[in-house]
Amino acid sequence: MTYHPKSDFMRVMMERGFLADCTDYQALDDALNNGVVPGYIGFDATAKSLHVGSLIQIMMLRWLQKTGHKPIVLMGGGTTKVGDPSFRSDERPLLTPDQIDSNIAGIKQVFAKYLDFASSEEERFWAGSVAGNPNYRIDPQKLSPAALMLNNAEWLDGLNYLEFLRDIGRHFSVNRMLSFESVKSRLDREQSLSFLEFNYMILQAYDFLELNRRYGCLVQFGGSDQWGNIVNGIDLTRRVLDHEIFGLTSPLLTTSDGKKMGKSQGGAMWLNADMLSPYEFWQFWRNTTDADVGRFLKLYTELPLEECERLGALEGSEINQAKIILANEVTTLCHGAEAAATAEQTAREVFEKGGVGDDLPTLELTRAELGDGLSIVQALVRSGLAKSGKDAKRLIAEDGARLDDAPLTNAGLVLDADALAQPVKLSAGKKRHALVKLAD
Repeated sequence: MTYHPKSDFMRVMMERGFLADCTDYQALDDALNNGVVPGYIGFDATAKSLHVGSLIQIMMLRWLQKTGHKPIVLMGGGTTKVGDPSFRSDERPLLTPDQIDSNIAGIKQVFAKYLDFASSEEERFWAGSVAGNPNYRIDPQKLSPAALMLNNAEWLDGLNYLEFLRDIGRHFSVNRMLSFESVKSRLDREQSLSFLEFNYMILQAYDFLELNRRYGCLVQFGGSDQWGNIVNGIDLTRRVLDHEIFGLTSPLLTTSDGKKMGKSQGGAMWLNADMLSPYEFWQFWRNTTDADVGRFLKLYTELPLEECERLGALEGSEINQAKIILANEVTTLCHGAEAAATAEQTAREVFEKGGVGDDLPTLELTRAELGDGLSIVQALVRSGLAKSGKDAKRLIAEDGARLDDAPLTNAGLVLDADALAQPVKLSAGKKRHALVKLAD
């Protein structure tokens, strides 16, 4: 991509690695230079918190606001009742309306930390502006960058099925919908795709149409797996309203070792403190692999680009300081500066074997007991972190064991006198730790 953007937002997207594809770089860039652009991302309420996998989208909305534009967070109170089939092997479990409302309440807590929202008076103004006036057009010069949080149940719950089929359904080609990769991959594996799920992409397209009609929304953001859904919305809005709107996608992130972003051995890395402690969240980022540090600093922090590149280029033991900076910056955005500082302090106490570390279960060996060395498998068993040698090997094979907070992948490792010149810390999962050291 050799396009050189004029707008701050597009420049940030390109320089920091957020951009996978865009329907029209030049036209969107021009719109961003001609006034405040409302842009949205939809989040279905399938759990009470979003996880780290959604953080790239949240940061896109944050940068949209920081560069003077209007983020719209669209909660899928309506679409969650259907479930997005994109790249899934099975149908999502259906949630009750009460479960969906409870999940939305939990997710709202996250966005309050990343975006500045419009006042209730401003929200009422927006709602009133389009009432009874379907041709109402938003003046981009009069918009504020205050964020809006909307719920698509507002327009989806009251749809008349026959009218919707006649007015909206007629614009969709089943042949084209079957060609989308998200649908095709499911059918190629001969896995059932219900009519309910098949309707999801029509509802998402309709969301974009309604957001453009009601709020002047010009762009939808999403992961690259949402490209087909986004293009559907653009096409529908052009056909029904004859308005030009845009789509911009971010790459689907995996870590350098190929794992899906936001997942770990212990499960999802939730953004809500009541589902994952700030300390565990901090640790997730502190444990970033060396190869990912620079990329993650650009995507998940607001440090200057040059500083991200400098820190990401560090090697050896120096890269660990860059990981601490990454963990502190991301945790500060999500949980506040105090939580980040507390997490770092706790980690130092544990990892440097002082303070809390003194209270950790400790396997103390004499030099005679150590002999030529102690296998890492036996170290896990004797320190109480594994019930048996078989259990210890399974723990290592499933990426659940760590040595001094680094992934432990070699079940044949032996701890000798040199390795134990300083106490070493063994971990099983996130919360169980023990020290192994030589007796004085």
